[in-house]
Amino acid sequence: MNKYVAIFCLPADGVKDWMANTDEKTRKEQTTQVMKEWETWKESHKDSLVDAGMPLGKTKRATKDGVTDVVNDLNWLMIVQAESHQAAAELVQTNPHIQMIPGSYVEVMDANFASGM
Repeated sequence: MNKYVAIFCLPADGVKDWMANTDEKTRKEQTTQVMKEWETWKESHKDSLVDAGMPLGKTKRATKDGVTDVVNDLNWLMIVQAESHQAAAELVQTNPHIQMIPGSYVEVMDANFASGM
């Protein structure tokens, strides 16, 4: 099995729209439902999860010129294992996390450093 890093992304503008156009009660209900579905998804894919991951929060960007606050789409980090890069992408494609906010996506990167770039 090969390892892959999966970065779950929620477009910042999509989240902003959801927050502005969905009342608080509905947002809480939707969030609770997605988290239940997320737990079910994790359990059904536990053999493929090397690290079920963690949420990603506020971001600082460090450059040679200094440090700034930035907003990006990065939301969750996970490490999965699969027979192929395609299989890893198909695995996370079914995750409910990317279903709630329109335009959500997952970047899946090969983490098998011996395979080259």
